[in-house]
Amino acid sequence: MRPNKNIIRGIYLFSALVYALVIVLHELPGAEVAPEFIVYQPLMHSIINGTCFILLLLSLSFIKRGNVAMHKRLNTTAMLLSVLFLLSYVVYHYFAGDTAYLGDYKGLYIFILITHILLAGLSLPFILLAYYHGFIGNIVKHKKMVRFVFPVWLYVTFTGVIVYLFLAPYYA
Repeated sequence: MRPNKNIIRGIYLFSALVYALVIVLHELPGAEVAPEFIVYQPLMHSIINGTCFILLLLSLSFIKRGNVAMHKRLNTTAMLLSVLFLLSYVVYHYFAGDTAYLGDYKGLYIFILITHILLAGLSLPFILLAYYHGFIGNIVKHKKMVRFVFPVWLYVTFTGVIVYLFLAPYYA
């Protein structure tokens, strides 16, 4: 099936809106009162990231064994969890803002955080495009993109857990 140009444009537009929302959130003063559930969100984000990491590894394993149906299910689940993460991340940062790392490994933390943020942002449209091409059966394009996108998505999900572990002692 040929890709729908409107869907491709929609992927880029969605990615741009996510970037803009994250930037705006960073500049907003934030809410005066946070709902009680906010305190559980960092752990939930870590669990979602860790689950996506495992789902992606399982997805790779299943496609290498030729089980396309399970590969699709696992990737769709990882995609849905990533959307849930993104929505929850926006809510969390609106109410809670940023958390400062005050530990002894600041250089390592900053390196992991910066690479995590940059790669998460840069990879978003490509993850969506790779998923879309796989979804519509454009396997050649899907495989070509996934060679580069898969390891980046894996890194982002893994470092999401690592960032949580660095910050866990400092969440209010």
